[in-house]
Amino acid sequence: MKLSYECGPCFLRQAREAMDLSTDDEILKMEIMNELFIFLSDNFKFGANSNGTGSAMHQLIKEKTGCSDPYYTQKVEGNEIALKLLPEVKKILNEDESLENYVKVAITGNILDFGAFTLEDDIEGVIRQALNKNLAVKDIEEFEESLKTHDKVLYLVDNVGEIVFDKLLLSKIKEYGLDITIAVKSEPIINDACRQDALDAGLDEYGEIVEIGCGTVGYVDSKISEEFRKIFNEHKFVISKGMGNYEGLTEVDLSYKDVYFLLCAKCDTISRDIGVNLQDMLLLKK
Repeated sequence: MKLSYECGPCFLRQAREAMDLSTDDEILKMEIMNELFIFLSDNFKFGANSNGTGSAMHQLIKEKTGCSDPYYTQKVEGNEIALKLLPEVKKILNEDESLENYVKVAITGNILDFGAFTLEDDIEGVIRQALNKNLAVKDIEEFEESLKTHDKVLYLVDNVGEIVFDKLLLSKIKEYGLDITIAVKSEPIINDACRQDALDAGLDEYGEIVEIGCGTVGYVDSKISEEFRKIFNEHKFVISKGMGNYEGLTEVDLSYKDVYFLLCAKCDTISRDIGVNLQDMLLLKK
């Protein structure tokens, strides 16, 4: 996706949070913010890539502060929230074991996003509310047909914590007999899942874990490794979790693939682009 004017305040909010999590040096934070203003003055323009711009800002903060994983504590917190809610979620699935319900639970996990929500938000409360909502868009029949038609699937995960709920959907997908490849980030970025996070959550029980070759906000086609590009091109069936992957993949030719986006629309720009309301949850074939 391309930048909208609303991305500007969001970038600055994320930058403030990342700096506060990385250093207590107020002088350094002033210097970094000044550099970010200069960067945005040169790069915040119509036609610019939203994921690429956000990734560059987070990389600058990491380099200047020397903190390679600013959101480490928040990732631990995200896992704790997911594990705390897991018994409730499993009870919901025991009462309704439909594919749609497993998809909804996985999408609910997408709320565990410290890129979209602030650190002060009651994320646990928002998740509990979402568990009682229906999907606003649910291309479930097409999704199940893809599960029955293809012999393998590429699953692009998003956030730590969220992957606890992804594991439940992966177990359901495995019932269809597909080989599953699970793609994670190669380096920390916000609270996105890396290899060790996926291993800790036990995702390797259901498929091979691969790295995309970079640590970008969502999917940035110009930054992925050639090894992952080959994997991506070989898969005709892709499940994409989260807004960042949606933003990135909308700029890629997907005409030869069955691609399903599972996300909660947590910002106005994404909501308008898809044509849904803020906080809507969707399973969208695109």
